[in-house]
Amino acid sequence: MSSFLRPFSKENPYKLCFVCLGNICRSPTAEGVFIHKVKEAGLSSYFHIDSAGTAAYHIGKGADNRSQEIANKYGVHLPSRGRQLTYADLEEFDLILAMDSENFSNISHLDTRGIYSYKIKMIRYFDPTPEDGEVPDPYYGGAQGFENVFEMLDRSAEALLEQLQEHME
Repeated sequence: MSSFLRPFSKENPYKLCFVCLGNICRSPTAEGVFIHKVKEAGLSSYFHIDSAGTAAYHIGKGADNRSQEIANKYGVHLPSRGRQLTYADLEEFDLILAMDSENFSNISHLDTRGIYSYKIKMIRYFDPTPEDGEVPDPYYGGAQGFENVFEMLDRSAEALLEQLQEHME
C-alpha cells in the first residue's frame, strides 16, 4: 500500500510509533498524549501505540521527570520505557512520526531499500499550526520548553486522530 492511511479495525489495529532522539522527552510525550486521546474516544482497541529513539542513550529509562510533570498537569500518563528504533519497526508500524528533521533523516537512513518512506512523517505534518514543522528538544531548556512541546504534540495528536478515524472500519 502506498499510503500510510489504511483501513483498520479492532482485529487489525493501526500501529503508530513516535520517534525522537533519546526517547525520554518528546516521543514519550507524544505517545502518552495520543494514548490519552484514544482512550478518551473509546478507541484503544483500534490502535497499537509506541515510541522509540534514534539513539541508544536512554534504553530502559522512563520519561524525563519534566516531561512527566507537564503530562501529569494535563492528566496524561507517560508509560513508555526508552528503546531504540530498529529496521523491524519500519516493517511493523503503519506510521512512524519523527519529532524533527534530524530524527526524520535518521529514521529514513534505516530504510536502506527506500521501501518505507511513505510511512515516515513529521508529527507536525498534522499540526494545524505547524510553524517550522519541528518539535524542539526541550532537554537542555526550562519548564516552558516542555510546556510548549506538550501543546504542539497535543494539537498534532488531536488532528492525527481525527484523520485516522476516517479510516476506521
